[in-house]
Amino acid sequence: MTYQTDSTFEKIDYTSKPLEKGEYENCSFVNCDFSNSDLSAVTFADCTFFACNLSMAKLIKTAFREVKFKECKMLGLYFENCNEFGLSFQFDNCQLNHSSFYKTRLKNTKFKNTLLHEVDFSESDLTNSSFDDCDLMNATFDNTILEKADFRNAHHFIIDPERNKIKKAKFSLQGTIGLLNKYNITIE
Repeated sequence: MTYQTDSTFEKIDYTSKPLEKGEYENCSFVNCDFSNSDLSAVTFADCTFFACNLSMAKLIKTAFREVKFKECKMLGLYFENCNEFGLSFQFDNCQLNHSSFYKTRLKNTKFKNTLLHEVDFSESDLTNSSFDDCDLMNATFDNTILEKADFRNAHHFIIDPERNKIKKAKFSLQGTIGLLNKYNITIE
């Protein structure tokens, strides 16, 4: 087990040589390829991932504490397998398509300019989270806590107010169409 702090890792292909298990604190990963890698039981605290590919990585008991992802490709990730203790991250200009946050506690999470196509948010807690200029096409919200969440600049979402908790959530006038979808009505 390794302990790395205040380090920068650039252009490393972790598909051929796996990331060493351990703790990484205040580290930066730039243009690294983690696709299909096993990141299980690794702890990332106050780390930044920039322009990395983490698609299909294994995240069993992986700890993400105050982690920032910027311009990353993150397809098919199962965040519900992560270590729940201190789980906190934000996403800026990322691709999270086909990922799952099932039953994950995501309070105060910031999603910005991010593609979230077919992402599963079922039974997760997104209290006070924001989706600034995010595309939520075919994302699943079922028994999800969306209280105080901000969807004012989000696109293509469909949320059933009867199956989700949306008290004090914020929506734009045009976004309310995504709340009325189940009624199969036409709004002009």
